Amino acid sequence: MSTYFASAQRTSGKELVKEIDIVTNHPVLSGLLHLVNGEIVIVDQNRQILAFNDSFFQMLGVKESATLLGLRPGEALNCVHADEEPGGCGTSKFCSSCGAAIAMVLSLKQDNPVERTCIISAKKANKTIDIVLLIRAHPMNINDNKFLLLFLQDITRQYQQTALERTFFHDVNNLLSILLGTSELLCEEEPSSLADTIYHTSKHLVNEISIQRCLSKSEFYDYQPFWVTIKTERIIEELQRLFINHPAAIKKTINISEDYPKIFIKTDISLLLRVLCNMVINALEATNDNGEIKIWFDLVDDSLIFYVWNQGQIPEKTALRIFQRNFSTKKQLGRGIGTFSMKLFGEQILGGDVDFTTSFENGTIFRFACPVDRNS
Repeated sequence: MSTYFASAQRTSGKELVKEIDIVTNHPVLSGLLHLVNGEIVIVDQNRQILAFNDSFFQMLGVKESATLLGLRPGEALNCVHADEEPGGCGTSKFCSSCGAAIAMVLSLKQDNPVERTCIISAKKANKTIDIVLLIRAHPMNINDNKFLLLFLQDITRQYQQTALERTFFHDVNNLLSILLGTSELLCEEEPSSLADTIYHTSKHLVNEISIQRCLSKSEFYDYQPFWVTIKTERIIEELQRLFINHPAAIKKTINISEDYPKIFIKTDISLLLRVLCNMVINALEATNDNGEIKIWFDLVDDSLIFYVWNQGQIPEKTALRIFQRNFSTKKQLGRGIGTFSMKLFGEQILGGDVDFTTSFENGTIFRFACPVDRNS
């Protein structure tokens, strides 16, 4: 029987029954099927299903488990290409680029585990849907019979989310480029404090999107700091501009000390402001209406230290986990990034130190020690 990729040969009925008996009565394989979470399928050298666990059965949503025995994975999953050729799953023109088919063929040939991502267009309830699976094929030899353990993980949601995030950041960056260029032109042609605010806010937003893209990933090392030498006066000006109309600052007072070191520091201004803004926002959110927070700087040895104070005390259980990613006292999903990003950017990229003290008597003080290069 002809094929465009994998072998079309199938196991005979008697041999298939024999293989199913070997697999189902093997203590190790039987234990794996009952104990391991996630979808597991066992196939023979002709890629035909001999056994599977409940997770795989439930994922397919079929009524009778026996109907799956002897099928190939693509046939069990109702892949739209599984019946295009007489040889079935693995033999069509499309199968040469199928991650599942490639993983099985290579694993059988090389006698080594092989992992691939597989995107299947499957027929389900009179519709065609895309399913993304991470498949790891692991060869096993039992009584001179070769089998494959297939570990399947449905990563469809993660895959779609990644694609949406990539599209979102791309489109938003294009829009922000227009906004930034237009606001810059507005400052030149019709200068005003409002135009200046729009322009600087647009610049901050462009940098914030770059930082947010970094935070959306499990790894943050892709972010390339943009080092500049700036005056401490500019840091004060940027903070004042950012919080003059900030919702968290309504009915609250931000007291910034005028007694601070007048020096130059080398830093990534966007990351520095990200750290400081999160410190200020946390303080404002912990402050009641008509209350105040305090901000001051100090130069100690080779560090410019930023302090943000508010009157409240952080409970001990919260304080122990306050810098943990996704931990938050708020009930909404997606919280817990602000304090985590303080540590992430403040320490691992800017090379500083972030910590805090909290007590009933003295309130809460967040502190960021930013290194100062005396030679810059």
